[in-house]
Amino acid sequence: MGTGQRLQAVDGGCVLQGDDEVLQTIAAALEPFRKGGAQITTDTDISQDLNLDSLAVMDLMMELEEKFDVSIPLNLLPEVRTVGDLSATIRKLKEA
Repeated sequence: MGTGQRLQAVDGGCVLQGDDEVLQTIAAALEPFRKGGAQITTDTDISQDLNLDSLAVMDLMMELEEKFDVSIPLNLLPEVRTVGDLSATIRKLKEA
């Protein structure tokens, strides 16, 4: 999956073109934060581009932890800036 892959709007939501379940789930969780039809890509900065504050980021992480049955350690959060970073982190945790 290339960096900057666009997530295509389908039925009002953002889903990845293809079968990438992790990115599809992340895009669906981020959908309520999409402003003005902004595209969500793997390069989208979760805090800056989507204006998520720290509480919203924590809520997002808890939602994704539940959906993927993983635990995202707090010490990894500073490394997770973009949708692509988040996807890679979840993949690593699922493999462990």
